[in-house]
Amino acid sequence: MININAAYKAGGVETVAICDVDTENLEKSAAEIAKLQGARPKTFSSYKEMLDFPGLEAVIIATPPHWHALQFIDACRKGLDIYCEKPVSYDVREGRAMIEAAKQTGRVVQIGFQRRQSDAVKGAAEYVRSGKPGRILQVDAQIHYSPGLSPKKSIPPLATVDWDQWCGPAPKIPYHSNIVHRLWRHEQAYGNGHMIDWGIHWIDAVRLVLGESMPRTASAVGGLYHLKDQMNTPDTLTVHFEFEKCPVVWRHRLWGVEEFAPETNIGMFFYGEKETLFLNDQKMIVIPKGKNAERRVVESRSDMSTLHLKDFLDCVRTRRQPACLIEDAYQSNVTVQLGMISYLSGSKVTWDAKNEKILGNPVAARMLKRDYRAPWKHPYASREK
Repeated sequence: MININAAYKAGGVETVAICDVDTENLEKSAAEIAKLQGARPKTFSSYKEMLDFPGLEAVIIATPPHWHALQFIDACRKGLDIYCEKPVSYDVREGRAMIEAAKQTGRVVQIGFQRRQSDAVKGAAEYVRSGKPGRILQVDAQIHYSPGLSPKKSIPPLATVDWDQWCGPAPKIPYHSNIVHRLWRHEQAYGNGHMIDWGIHWIDAVRLVLGESMPRTASAVGGLYHLKDQMNTPDTLTVHFEFEKCPVVWRHRLWGVEEFAPETNIGMFFYGEKETLFLNDQKMIVIPKGKNAERRVVESRSDMSTLHLKDFLDCVRTRRQPACLIEDAYQSNVTVQLGMISYLSGSKVTWDAKNEKILGNPVAARMLKRDYRAPWKHPYASREK
């Protein structure tokens, strides 16, 4: 409901249909929407049936990422404009297939990198371009927090959930208590971990500020040390990305207490020759060079979710291009996925951006595409010889 509420705040929309494979969630959402707009939306358990509903103009895809590619491509083929949550896709090859579908059908597509609407992030991009911090030598992006999970328990799927459809093209693993709902983010088969789920927001912001595309290499170290009974993705991770302009280092820690300076738990450090910048959603702190230099704090608060949905809706009406094109979002998607591939393969990954290949590392290269569970077919399959 987060995106739907943002769309209503943006104005000029009606939700005519919704889909969920959890009947309890479906009914709850339908009731909430009826209160918001005075009319109950049509409810579906099959997204393909919903896409055939008369009167649809645009869709919001806010499913777990293992479903994004198929739903996105089917919506494109139905002539619908699409707001798709991050990450773009579960694997790299799905993302390429999604780009091609959007190009072939000419649809308006916005990817849910809401920080592109942050005044603080946009202000930092302008500040870096001004040259005042000097050449940026390195960027560190980090998120340290507790996911608030409980130990996993093997339990039957919820009675209200169609578990087979929930899994869809992804592996159908034994059900446990830390999958549905929202908890899938730290399950390897569905969410692929914290850097993919939340860290991608900051990697996208770093790329925006630096004016970067994709890294040449990615090297990851980390592991699952403290939360083994709660998840199967790393609770501690550092990834070194080699971009053209400077190195970018990602860090996350999902345990322990706050940083020495709690305001830096979530955010980015841009280390320039003359100044260091710390940046988060709503604030930029400028730290000049020199032992006694005075810090400057620039507060810039904005309703990013509403602004991002409004930008999409305006583009649906005007047919102009939105703030986050899928081609650009794909580059952030590839970046974090290369980092995760490095972690999973235990190796340094070298990326040929022009040909979209991992060089000299067949084990890592195979991870660019995950086989789909039958009867679903991977949308990239038709490109392969």
